[in-house]
Amino acid sequence: MADALKIGIAGLGTVGASLVRILKERHEMLATTCGRPIELVAVAARDRSKDRGVDLSKTAWFENAVALASEADIDVFVELMGGAGDPAYSSVKAALERGIHVVTANKALLAKHGIELAGIAEEQGALLNYEAAVAGGIPVIKALRESLTGNTVSRVYGIMNGTCNYILTKMEKEGLTFEACLTEAQRLGYAEADPSFDIEGNDTAHKLSILTSLAFGTAIAADDIYLEGITNISIEDIQAAADLGYRIKLLGVAQRTESGIEQRVHPTMVPYDSVIAQVDGVTNAVAVESDILGELLMVGPGAGGNATASAVLGDIADIAKSRPGAQHVPAFGRPTTALLPYKRARMQSHEGGYFIRLKVVDRTGVFANIARHMAENDISLESIMQHSKHYADPAEPKTIILVTHATHEAAVRKAIVSIKGEGYLVGEPQVIRIERPKDW
Repeated sequence: MADALKIGIAGLGTVGASLVRILKERHEMLATTCGRPIELVAVAARDRSKDRGVDLSKTAWFENAVALASEADIDVFVELMGGAGDPAYSSVKAALERGIHVVTANKALLAKHGIELAGIAEEQGALLNYEAAVAGGIPVIKALRESLTGNTVSRVYGIMNGTCNYILTKMEKEGLTFEACLTEAQRLGYAEADPSFDIEGNDTAHKLSILTSLAFGTAIAADDIYLEGITNISIEDIQAAADLGYRIKLLGVAQRTESGIEQRVHPTMVPYDSVIAQVDGVTNAVAVESDILGELLMVGPGAGGNATASAVLGDIADIAKSRPGAQHVPAFGRPTTALLPYKRARMQSHEGGYFIRLKVVDRTGVFANIARHMAENDISLESIMQHSKHYADPAEPKTIILVTHATHEAAVRKAIVSIKGEGYLVGEPQVIRIERPKDW
């Protein structure tokens, strides 16, 4: 049997501790399936005294991750600390510059520095693997980077943040407010004490930017994504969507158009009977549409210690199985020098239309006035109605629901601004895209 593959792990949180446990419990099985033993020889974490439920007494301990990456006698550096900056960036860079393979679950790091780090890996003949960085245990990176070679991808989209999906699911099923569901998500550990990175869509945007690069062969453009989170989604929106036959999901969508690549993250209404609408709780789902295969939908756990550790372990196993001197698959599916500059698509008509919720003062002519502003902006309405609800007090504001046919977002926003100027709106309007892909 070949010599052991020596591993160093930086970061012993939930994922790191799960990975250490799996490596120890399945040592013999991994040696058999990989053709060589996988040995954990070094770790780095902030608190050495913390009980992580695993025995690390025979493992070398480094005070910081950069020292581990720079000095330890290891073959693979596993980065599980998170964050786009240091120590994650400096330690991963240091390992790659030594020609040491890197496995990471850090989507923020890749979204900001992925192309640079991939270039260093290519120069040094090292692997940069990151299956766990997007959608947890779902093998979407391997699918795009290897399995779909030869396919031309037209679109990749999905539910990529378990926190948001949990909140939206709970709002719908239990009729609770966004705030109540967020509090529950924090109590269960699905959301951080500061949940803004998740609920404002940034986490999904980082993941989407990585998938976009893999799918379309472009440089990562994480700062060039239309971004909208779920903080403005109300129980009224959830109920109105249900009445219309939809469920609301936070989707990340990247698609090829004639003018470039479109990337967007926002709440979306999807048909209730579609497969992706049935993805509930903390589960993730990623779909890839291509010319040869058609549509591939992958569903599975998007976070958690075991799910993420499983993806990390898969990356380590790939390295263990690789032959010395063999040519490595580039981190983004092709050499960094072959990645195309990202070209943002021109704004185009959204085929699914829009859901618009307006709360208005009960005044004669409001319906007609709203319809006129829509017509002036070339927006065709599929329906306009007062949301079915009994109002005991005639002075109470009324909720009006509009559903448009395909139109440009700029036109919708312009119409909303005009309606605001009329003086009968109460509060801010809600605008949500509707997705109705033919294949659903």
